[in-house]
Amino acid sequence: MKRILLSVAIFALGFSTAKAQFPMGMGAPAKVKITGRIIALVLDSASKKPIDYATVSLLNTKDGKSVNGGVTDEKGKVVLQNVVPGEYKLVAGFMGYATKSIIVKTTEAKPDLNAGSVHLVSSQNSLKEVAIVGQQALIENKVDKLVYNAEADITNAGGDATDVMRKVPMLSVDINGNVQLRGSAVRVLINGKPSGTMANSVADALKMIPAEQIKSVEVITSPSAKYDAEGSGGIINIITKKNTSEGTSGSVNASAGTRSNNGAFNLNVKTGRLGLTTSLGTNHAYPQRSSVVTLNNSVEDGVSNTISQNGFSKWSRLGYNASLGLDYDLNAFNNFSTNVKFNSFSNGGPGESNILVNEVFSRNIRDMDMSIKNMDWNVDYRKKTKREGEELSVSAQLSTGRNGSDFSNRFLSAGVPDVVVLGSNTGKNNEYTLQTDYVLPFNKTTTLETGLKGIMRDISSDYDVAAQDFDYNQNVAAAYGVMGFKLTKKVTAKAGLRAEYTKIDGLAGNTLRFDNDYFNLFPSVVLSQSLKGMSTLKLSYNRRIQRPSLSFLNPFRNESDVFNPMEGNPKLSPELSDNLELGYSTFIKGSVINASVFYRNTSDVIESSINPFVDDNGVSKNLTTYINVGTSKSYGFNVFGSYNPKPKWTLMANFGLNTYEVNNTARNVNTGTFLNYTAFLRSAYALPGGWNTELWGVVNSPKRTFQGKTDMMYFYGGALKKEIMKKTATVGVNVLNPFHRDLNIKTLNTTATSSQSTNIHYPLRSFGVNFSYKFGKLKFTEKKTIKNDDLKKEENQQQGGGLERLQGN
Repeated sequence: MKRILLSVAIFALGFSTAKAQFPMGMGAPAKVKITGRIIALVLDSASKKPIDYATVSLLNTKDGKSVNGGVTDEKGKVVLQNVVPGEYKLVAGFMGYATKSIIVKTTEAKPDLNAGSVHLVSSQNSLKEVAIVGQQALIENKVDKLVYNAEADITNAGGDATDVMRKVPMLSVDINGNVQLRGSAVRVLINGKPSGTMANSVADALKMIPAEQIKSVEVITSPSAKYDAEGSGGIINIITKKNTSEGTSGSVNASAGTRSNNGAFNLNVKTGRLGLTTSLGTNHAYPQRSSVVTLNNSVEDGVSNTISQNGFSKWSRLGYNASLGLDYDLNAFNNFSTNVKFNSFSNGGPGESNILVNEVFSRNIRDMDMSIKNMDWNVDYRKKTKREGEELSVSAQLSTGRNGSDFSNRFLSAGVPDVVVLGSNTGKNNEYTLQTDYVLPFNKTTTLETGLKGIMRDISSDYDVAAQDFDYNQNVAAAYGVMGFKLTKKVTAKAGLRAEYTKIDGLAGNTLRFDNDYFNLFPSVVLSQSLKGMSTLKLSYNRRIQRPSLSFLNPFRNESDVFNPMEGNPKLSPELSDNLELGYSTFIKGSVINASVFYRNTSDVIESSINPFVDDNGVSKNLTTYINVGTSKSYGFNVFGSYNPKPKWTLMANFGLNTYEVNNTARNVNTGTFLNYTAFLRSAYALPGGWNTELWGVVNSPKRTFQGKTDMMYFYGGALKKEIMKKTATVGVNVLNPFHRDLNIKTLNTTATSSQSTNIHYPLRSFGVNFSYKFGKLKFTEKKTIKNDDLKKEENQQQGGGLERLQGN
């Protein structure tokens, strides 16, 4: 693997050097004429909101001829590349607005220019259209993804990323915080790159991000071969509010409530070619008292055994995340950036339960503490050429993580000495990544994307101070190529192939040695046709993989619930899935409709498995672990719609349905076919005087596994927000489940000789107040960075054993 990474580095360095010496990578050396770039931000003069798809032209002041131009992106930003130093007239315009022009000038000493914000004034005869444009859409349907603009949703204030994900179309989130897309696991990225915290548990990592730090969430259902192949359901990319801008800008957010408190601070400083960004987020949840009732029934040698546990847990949560970034333009063609992120999270508290084992009564006093600490450091270099769109990037990433789990159980029973059960585990995850990507546009309609990547992972788990009981090494080498082109004037195609080689070796319990390697090819094809009336039809196919992460592999036995212990399985194989999707989207007088149907075939599906056994004292218990249960075939559809009955009133709905079925003749598994669904409803109304109000609700159907199911869950809430301080700040109140204190979660799992039922009452009702303040002018930038997208994250199917996840919600 080291040789592979070395080869990647040599390739990147050599290619970069060649590009510097020979423009376009061929021919004799030539003197490069100095050029620069002009950046501008086009905004609505009244709402100060960005205007996307606005036309920007650069005219020569001497003869009035156009020398450059472009169209603004969804953030209102346009970048005009390869501008020869001189004086120009920059002209911006959009339908419903008066055209605006300003004079700009660049020199050879300063070829780059940030022209700042260009404010367009609405035309007198199109006020209605301007009012609609001035409001940021909550949901945007892009060609290759669906975007949920979290910052436009006032009900998110005071929550965390888990609360945000529950309202994203096509996603379903269980009470533990595990995210699925159309019933399958997804890869969750932050600003297009992985976080080491995600390698341990997505659910815990999401709870560490205050909702106020999230700008948007991108749902990519059909990733191309350019993306890492992880995530059988697709990719979720969380975009935060960590931005760069000319001058100084930032934001402060704070919220306090009956369930949790959040705080977030962002500061951005940019001067000339240098940009600095920093952020800090904190989260504190008050101790939540949850009642838990667990009943185990089993039959061993014709004898029935019953274990009943009735008790409570009172857990709290504390976490923070911080980041510091630097971005520097060496010149008009070369950019260097680096970013370091820190995360820390702790979750735990005391609990107590009354236990009845075959009519013998006892009491358990317990304590549990979980912690996660992680650091991610990225270094990125990007090189552009005179050819528009051509780009070479080289990226490196170091990720280190530490997660701890400590528990104690003290059993008290009349007439016998107290029994104490202790456990401790420290997991370590070190990850090293190097990748290079190259984009070559042959012409305006045909583009080639290619790249190499290498990942080295070293995972270990210390069960005690004397021995290291689990050591796991995983190395991945990958290469891809993607070609985008037009078949006809209205049909666009993108086809690609990704190759990945995985090498695994390790030692578990100082006795179990395992060694495995596999090679996979991942093709992807997308066909998109433009129809009349701003409608689009899209057909796509891709192959994906889902490798198990530390929480699935670690054989450490967690006995925080001694009657329902849990442990990982280091012999797990990865899931492989083939996905086919047909989608349709259209815009009708301001309304949006997006519908899709899909088929997915997944082999070696990973699920939790309950295995009854009898311990040395003759007590029947249920061990939960993970297995490759079988093959799944799933069909489904999703429909999303947005409608404005009035200019200031928005109605939104999303409904998704998919089948669940797993078969495995070797394991004698045949679940039959079940239907899973998720629904989301939202109503938002803007009132005069800067007031905004909103109501929403989410319903998730019963969730099936090959051994049982978890009952249906629903959430609902509302919010009221007021703009103050000349619209630079807002204050608001929000409420979650006001009419129901607890969320009742019932789970039943059965095997041939046992059953396990869990009934949890989790306090969800909450009330909160929030405040946010923004200063400066924000201009968003996005950099190419590493995306490690190949590890399956923990989905705690067994609700009783996963109580520690519940308390963090």
